[in-house]
Amino acid sequence: MNIAQRKFDTLVIGAGGAGLRAALQLSQAEATVAVVSKVFPTRSHTVAAQGGMNAALGNVTDDNWHWHMYDTVKGSDYLGDQDAIEYMCRAAPKTVVELEHFGVPFSRLENGSIYQRPFGGQSQNFGGEQAARTCAAADRTGHAMLHTLYQQNINAKTHFFDEFFAVDLLKNKRGDILGVLAFDIESGEKIIIEAKTTLIATGGAGQLFRTNTNASINTGDGLAMALRAGIPLQDMEFFQFHPTGVAGKGMLITEGVRGEGGYLINAEGERFMERYAPHVKDLASRDVVSRAIAIEIREGRGCGPNKDYVLLKMDHLDAEVIKKRLPGIRDTCMTFLGIDPIDQPVPVFPTAHYTMGGIPTNKNAQVVVPVGTGGEEAIPGLYAAGECACASVHGANRLGGNSLLDIVVFGRAAGKHIIDYLKSHRRHQALPDESIEQALQRLAHWETGALEHESSDHENSDHAKNVSVAQLKNRLQQVMEEYCGVFRTEDVLAEGVKAVQDIKDQLEYAHISDHSSIFNTARIEALELENLVELGLATVTSALARQESRGAHSRVDYQQRDDERWMKHSLYYLQDNRLCYKPVRTKPMTVDTFPPKERVY
Repeated sequence: MNIAQRKFDTLVIGAGGAGLRAALQLSQAEATVAVVSKVFPTRSHTVAAQGGMNAALGNVTDDNWHWHMYDTVKGSDYLGDQDAIEYMCRAAPKTVVELEHFGVPFSRLENGSIYQRPFGGQSQNFGGEQAARTCAAADRTGHAMLHTLYQQNINAKTHFFDEFFAVDLLKNKRGDILGVLAFDIESGEKIIIEAKTTLIATGGAGQLFRTNTNASINTGDGLAMALRAGIPLQDMEFFQFHPTGVAGKGMLITEGVRGEGGYLINAEGERFMERYAPHVKDLASRDVVSRAIAIEIREGRGCGPNKDYVLLKMDHLDAEVIKKRLPGIRDTCMTFLGIDPIDQPVPVFPTAHYTMGGIPTNKNAQVVVPVGTGGEEAIPGLYAAGECACASVHGANRLGGNSLLDIVVFGRAAGKHIIDYLKSHRRHQALPDESIEQALQRLAHWETGALEHESSDHENSDHAKNVSVAQLKNRLQQVMEEYCGVFRTEDVLAEGVKAVQDIKDQLEYAHISDHSSIFNTARIEALELENLVELGLATVTSALARQESRGAHSRVDYQQRDDERWMKHSLYYLQDNRLCYKPVRTKPMTVDTFPPKERVY
C-alpha cells in the first residue's frame, strides 16, 4: 500500500483549545504528539469565543467552586453528571491561573487581579445574589487563549499537520483505535498516522443549522468518525440556541453584553425578561432567554417590519465601557449591521450555537461505552475533549462561560491520563489492512472518476437525483432549523426524521461540481456533509424519542420535565438508528448530591 505512514505516541485530531491544551501537557512530558487540523490552528473555532471562562476566583464577588457546581448542575436541568461537574468546577481556579502563567492577557481590575464579569445562571450561596465569575480578556477571550496555547505548543515542539483532513479512524478487530487516515488538503496526498493513543477534539456541529454562530469548519467530523467506529453519541437532542445572535445573520453577540448591563426589549419598549425570570432578568440561563424571545415574537411583540426579532440595548452604557470591554461586539455591529451599539440597540434572535451532546466520556476524558445494566467501560487509548465530547458537564443546557472552561479542564485531564497510559503501553499495535481499505473506500466515493461513473450508471435509477452537495447541505440546514428548533413537537420531529433520511438517501448520488476539474476543497465539503447528515439524523431521532421538556429540548406536547422517566442520557448508535439509555451519574466525588428541584431564575 503506497501511502505515507507516520507513528506517534499520541494523535490529537483538532487544534482548538481542548486539543492544544492536551497536546501541550503531552509535549511537555516529552511524548511525541501529532496534531491534525483541517485549518491553521489559530483559525480553530475556539478563537471565536467571546465572553470568558468561569472560575470561582472571587475577585469581584464572594465565590467558591461549590456554588459554581450548584449553578452548573441547575443550569444542566439536572441532567449533568455531578462527578464530572465537581471535577471541572474544582479545577477551574487553578486552570485560569495556569493559563495566565502561559501568557493569556486577561483583563484586569484596578488592583491587578483578573477581571470577572457576571454571566447568566450564576449565583452566590446556592441560588442567592448574582455572582461575577467569568474571567475575560475583553470580548476576545477565546482568541487570547488559542493564540497563547498555540505559541506554547510551538515552544514545546508539538508536531502539527496543518490543513490536513481526517477521513476516518483506523481500528483493529477488537475495536481499539490505532490512528487515522487523513489527506493533505492542498495536494490530496494521503497519510496514515498511527498512534498508541488518540484524542478526538474536533469541536461541535453548528453547521447543522442554517442560522448559526459557528465557523464553516464546525461540521462534527470527530462525532461522525466515532459513530462510524461503532461508538454511540450521547444526548444529541440537546442543542443550544444562543439567545442573542445577530438577527437574520447569526453572528454571536456575547452574553457579556448583558453581563455588562445590557438588556432585551420588545416592540413595546418593555424589558420583557422580568416576566420570565423575575429574579435575574436578562441573566437567566440561555435556554430560558431563548424561549422567552421566541414567545415574545410568536405573540406579536417582535420588532422590525416583520416583527421577527427583539432588541438588545447597550446604548445606555458608558461609551468607554463598550470600547474597553466589548470592542469586538462593537466592531461586529458596525461591520455587519451599520449600527454603533453606543448609539442604537441591536436586533437579535436565538441562533444555533453549541452541541451539548457528543462522544460519551468520563472525567478523565476517556471515551466510555455502556456494558451490562447501567455500567460503562473505557475504550483503551481513546479520548475525547471539548465540544465533541459529552462528559456530561453541560447536561441539557450549558451555562455561558463553561465552554472555555470545559475545553481546558478536560484537555488537561486527557493529557494527564494519556501520560500514565503510555507508561504501560509502550508499543504500537499492528494496524490491519482492512481498516485502511474501509477508510479509503469512503474517500474513493468522492473521487472525480467515481462520480462521473455514478452519475451515468444511475441516470435512470429511482434514487438518482440531479442534486449537488451544496444544494443538499442547504436543504439539511433548512430541515434542521424548521423541524428541530427552539420548540419541538412529535409530528414535526417525525417529519424531520423522514426529511433527513431522504437527504441521506440522495447524498449517495449527489455530485460535488458541475465542472470537470474538481478541487480537494469540494471533496472535503462532500465528506463534511456526510458527517453532518449522520449527526442530523442522530439529533432529530433522539429529540423525537425524548418525551419531556428539559433544558434546551423544549417539547410543546410534553411541557414538563419528567424526572421519573427521563432522568437518563440517550445513546444513539449508527446501526439501525438505534437508541438506548444510561443513568445520569448523580453522585459527586466528595460532596453531597444536588437533587433535582424546580428550576427557576
